[in-house]
This record gives sequence, C-alpha cells and structure tokens, in this order.
Amino acid sequence: MSPRPSRLPCIDALKAVSSQLIVLHHLAFYGPMSDAAYQLAPGLVDWLYDYARIAVQVFLVISGFLAARSLAPYGRLELRQHPLLALWQRYQKLVVPYAAAILLSIAGAALARHWMVHESIPAPPHLAQFLAHLALLHNVLDVDALSAGVWYVAIDLQLFALLLAALWAARAMSRGQAAAGAGVGIVSVLAVASLFWFNRDAAWDIWAVYFFGAYAMGTLAWWASNPGRSAMALLVLGAVVLAALIVEFRLRIAVALATALLLAISRRGGWMERWPRAHVVGFFGRISYSLFLVHFPVCLLVNAAVSNLAPGRPVLNALGMVAAWMLSNVAGALFHRYVESASPLAALRSLLADDRGSASRPTV
Repeated sequence: MSPRPSRLPCIDALKAVSSQLIVLHHLAFYGPMSDAAYQLAPGLVDWLYDYARIAVQVFLVISGFLAARSLAPYGRLELRQHPLLALWQRYQKLVVPYAAAILLSIAGAALARHWMVHESIPAPPHLAQFLAHLALLHNVLDVDALSAGVWYVAIDLQLFALLLAALWAARAMSRGQAAAGAGVGIVSVLAVASLFWFNRDAAWDIWAVYFFGAYAMGTLAWWASNPGRSAMALLVLGAVVLAALIVEFRLRIAVALATALLLAISRRGGWMERWPRAHVVGFFGRISYSLFLVHFPVCLLVNAAVSNLAPGRPVLNALGMVAAWMLSNVAGALFHRYVESASPLAALRSLLADDRGSASRPTV
C-alpha cells in the first residue's frame, strides 16, 4: 500500500480561498477603513461583511474529513495510545502557535490604542483572561476575545474531542467490523441532533454540538468515499442534510454540504491528490492557519495608521484595506516559517507530546 500523501491539493485550494475570505470579512467587519471605503463599493463591503464569514464552514468540514482520515479511516478508532493523549496532542498543535499569536495581538492592540479609539481594539488584557484563552475556555467563561476568530480554535478542539469520544465509545462497545458500524452510527446520530436541533439555536454556539453537523459531514464524507463503498452512503448524507435545510434553511449548512460532497467526489474520482497542481495554491493552503492567527493585529495596525493619515478619505482607506490584506499574507507566511513550523516550537511540541501524527494538522 502506498503511503498517504502529506498534501492534498484539493483541500489546500479550499483552505487557501476560504482563509482569504475570512481575512477580508474581518477587514470589512473591524476598524474604520471599511466605513470610509464603503461608499466606493457598498455591495462588495456588504457581501464581505455578511457572507464571507461562512467560509469557516469549509474549515469545519475539512477538519472533520481529516480527523476521520487520521483517527478512524474505516470507521473504527485506530489509535494505539490512550485517546486522552491524542486529545493532548491536538491541543498542543493548536495552542503553541496560537499562544504566540495572542501575544502578538495584545502587542498590536496596545500600539493601535495610541493611534486611534475604536471599538474593534481589545481592551488591555488581565491574567485570568489570558489564561482562559490558553485553556480555550474564553467563550465558555464569557471573557472578551483578545483576537478575531479565536472562538474557532476552541471549537476545533471541542469537535475533535467529541468525535474522539464517540469513536472511543463505539470501540469499547463493539469489536472488529461491528465497531466501525457503531462508530459511523454514533457520529451520524450526533450529526442529526446537531443539524435538526442544536444548530438551530444560537444559545449553543459556544459548544461543539452546534457545529458538529458540519464537522460530521466531513467525517462521513471520508467514510462514504472509501474505496469500494457504494455511492448510496453519500446520497443518504445529502438527503438527510437537505431535509434539515427544508426544516430550516441555513446558508452555512448548505455551504458545508457542498464542501463535503466536493471532498467525497474528488476522493472517489481520484483527483483530490492531483488537482490543482499550482504551487501557489499549495503555499496559501499551508499558511492558512498562520494567516488566520496573525491577520488581526496586522489589520488593526493598518487601520490605526490609515485612520491617522487619511481619516474619512474613501480611496486611501480602500487602498489601506488592500494593503492590510496583502500584509496579512506576508505576516502569515513569516509566522508559518518562523513560528508555526520553527524548530524551537517543533522541539517544544515534541516535549509536550510524542507526536506520532495521530491528531490531524490544524486545518485553518
């Protein structure tokens, strides 16, 4: 059997496009530049403000897809170590670069505070707030976020833990092929509960169950696209999600379904590992998590500079938004090279846990 490829170009392409949309959404959402530039392209700014954020659904589906690939490629949990160790590995993969990015966000906010007064600038942090972020409990404890989008990192860990617990329980209850069936069954029941109940109530949006429908679509798409599997499993997945959309249409769920079907079809068709071949797509896919982590302080500082140099001037503020977008990508590339993938941090991760690759790489 040939080894699994380390990069999947189709997934890299989805991550590359989606991460750019999230940066642009935050540029439209935070800071005074978008307010000043609004009159130049109100339709575009409104679209970025209202809809670009839905790109996060792509990451939820990809994360579930890759989690199934690494934890239970055929439906049965295949971990050799204790599941809590796998959860710890996932935590340290997420949090080591995330902690560095939080420090950058604190520093960026402190600088921006000297140049402008705006509600998008986080207040000076206190120790308990910082520790809540490190523990990924900032949403649960209802503390103010120190950076944009940090809720996703916490939800990613919760989703991984929920999937791991479901697969662990299935393996404990059954043996052999029956464990695979039980794993698929438990994940499917949780997905249905999420789609038809939890995801329809925003009060649950600090917990994994709210997002598990999208995450499980990725997991089920992996299993449905295994070699030799009938296409019927994929059709059932689509039918159940369409039923949930008939009960209550949610664009985010429709986008998640489209992503899951694309992943499954590309894998079944054999082109997930071959298309697209453009190196630039792979590059932006690789840096997507770093870009997600560091773009907020960059955008904040550019907002502060432009608000001082050209307050209320639409063209210059629009150019400032473009500059912030480009600089965010530069910062993401540097962060990926010198922080996320840096040897000192890799050594730290090795000390924190013996990384055997059982926990999938951060997908953002």
